Amino acid sequence: MPAGRGRHRGILITFEGIEGSGKTTQCARLAKRLREAGHRVVETREPGGTPFAERIRRLLLDYPTTGAPAEPIEPECEAYLILACRSQHVARIIQPALHEGTVVLCDRFSDSTFAYQGYARGLSLQMLDRMNRFITGGLTPDLTLLFDVPVATGLTRRQHPEREQNRLDREARHFHERVRRGFLVLAKRYPRRIKVLDGTRDPDSIADQVDRLVRRFLEKRHRVKVSKT
Repeated sequence: MPAGRGRHRGILITFEGIEGSGKTTQCARLAKRLREAGHRVVETREPGGTPFAERIRRLLLDYPTTGAPAEPIEPECEAYLILACRSQHVARIIQPALHEGTVVLCDRFSDSTFAYQGYARGLSLQMLDRMNRFITGGLTPDLTLLFDVPVATGLTRRQHPEREQNRLDREARHFHERVRRGFLVLAKRYPRRIKVLDGTRDPDSIADQVDRLVRRFLEKRHRVKVSKT
């Protein structure tokens, strides 16, 4: 599939889920397997991905442990900051990699915006979709892996002593329930793109399932490219 100046477009695979779903672990494991198989891979994340976007990430997620209570962030402000990160991220990291034919693995992308700021915060999904399309140029993941776990399981994982709590970890449980429901609604709406995986299984079993899913996807994508040449 040509993309820009005769180069072949790469593939964007996104990893989604509630806090503590295990998506970050599985993203790193898939990157390792793909590189071992000879693929060129870029690992990145949202919010963040570039030095400037990472600075915004800290504003969004850091939670003060001492001093005055944290100032609440309005849902609209939160959404604008996340979309600002994505604008920089897509322009500086994701699109250049895709234009070079790279496999881009992104820990969170647009579906998180719809789940967190839309379904959980109550902002208009139509507005978020318009803004997201504007700042990404209409970029949509080729494949999304949604790691589904009960909220209690995810929050328990996030409370591990070795994990630092961020601002979202401290949200009320009903907030995380709305996020989870939002992700599952999106998965039903886009079943060809979003694949739901049971995030409660052991990490090795999940990694094997991810590997099979992605391998089949890449094989199918390759056949489509060959048939068009």
